[in-house]
Amino acid sequence: MPAVSAADGVREVRTTDYHTAGEPFRIVTGGLPPVPGDTVAERCATAIGAGGSGTAPRPGPLDDVRRLLVREPRGHAGMYGGFVVPPDDDGAHLGVLFWHKDGFSTACGHGTMALGAWAVDSGLVAAPEEGSVPVRIDVPSGRVTATVHRTAGRTTGVTFRNVPARVTARKVPVATGRGVAEVDVAHAGACYAALPARQLGLEVTLADLPELVRAGREIRTALATHPATWHPESPLLSGVYGVILYDEMPDTPFGPHQRNVTVFADGQIDRSPCGSGTSARLALLAEDGLLAPGDDLLHESVAGTVFTGRTVGTPGERGIVTEVTGTAYRTGEHTFVLDPHDGLGTGFLL
Repeated sequence: MPAVSAADGVREVRTTDYHTAGEPFRIVTGGLPPVPGDTVAERCATAIGAGGSGTAPRPGPLDDVRRLLVREPRGHAGMYGGFVVPPDDDGAHLGVLFWHKDGFSTACGHGTMALGAWAVDSGLVAAPEEGSVPVRIDVPSGRVTATVHRTAGRTTGVTFRNVPARVTARKVPVATGRGVAEVDVAHAGACYAALPARQLGLEVTLADLPELVRAGREIRTALATHPATWHPESPLLSGVYGVILYDEMPDTPFGPHQRNVTVFADGQIDRSPCGSGTSARLALLAEDGLLAPGDDLLHESVAGTVFTGRTVGTPGERGIVTEVTGTAYRTGEHTFVLDPHDGLGTGFLL
């Protein structure tokens, strides 16, 4: 379907929406303008350069679609999604550009899980009635795999294998409005800063959520120029993407148990336990000796939804491989329109 209908000038964009452990993911399946670039990483850089960072004064057509889908009245400030694009080569089934209310991101675990479920549910990737099938996806941070689990012809779960995760700094002092905090930094497709919420006199609860968001924004801003946040391979992967504030919970028989809230972009809250953020926590726990080979991390979100995560093999030069398992469910299919006479245009954010 063309991005704009020749008959009346109305732009139409088709999506299939999923949620992964409560976090939305809007998959754009039609109405996307061409995205220049030979690889997914190049297309992401092009999208950011055209206004996806939120700093360019004149966004391009691709960013117009992002704004249309993430802003009210068609979306909301907590919306997340992805543009399906060609993969880098025949080794992957599809590529994706991840986006949120403030622009584009290099990694998204919950989105990868939703895309895996969608690829199987839509028939893009053939799958057995019983068993599992891998869906290989090129994302801006590299190639990842979503293994889709099936029972009686139904998708029952997805396991996301991330790019290697590595720890880059420990106990970095950061001044906040609630005192100085010590944060750990790890890269897992995107850069995360992590700290116990109790350091700031907080708990990962809905009651403390406004203060947790405020602290997350302060920490992200304070670490903007810290060398531990820069990635040696690409500026695209550099800079703090999210801040993970967590509570330690009693261990399960299978390993550690934590509850977290991940604050990303400009104060956006992950409703899920955060897929790539869970990878970052796994790398930190493994380095601390708190996650043994074969152990599972039970990772809760502030909304009470759950991922389980584990490490795979031994750490290599680029870090340690992690897997995160959760569930993804389709919530709707939509044809969004933008009437050229609509004075609100691509919408607004409150």
